[in-house]
Amino acid sequence: MEMKKINSGKLCAIGYDASARMLQVQLDDGSTVQYGGVGEDTWCRFSSSGAAWSFYRDNIEEEFTAKRVSGNTPASKNPLDDLFRKP
Repeated sequence: MEMKKINSGKLCAIGYDASARMLQVQLDDGSTVQYGGVGEDTWCRFSSSGAAWSFYRDNIEEEFTAKRVSGNTPASKNPLDDLFRKP
């Protein structure tokens, strides 16, 4: 997947595979996250957005399931899980 370097908020690079409907983002902490089921229209709006970080937070991060492909922290972990974990 070809990645496009950007500098918006915590985003460093973004890429999209139209045949797999897979969006990939690289964050400033070095982690890479993939989102499946992302339509080409969403990709086009995201990649051409003047405020890519805001678009990502509002339309991708909360709407699609994340899979972390590099980095140490699981993408799907909720920070409150540790507080409410059953013994």
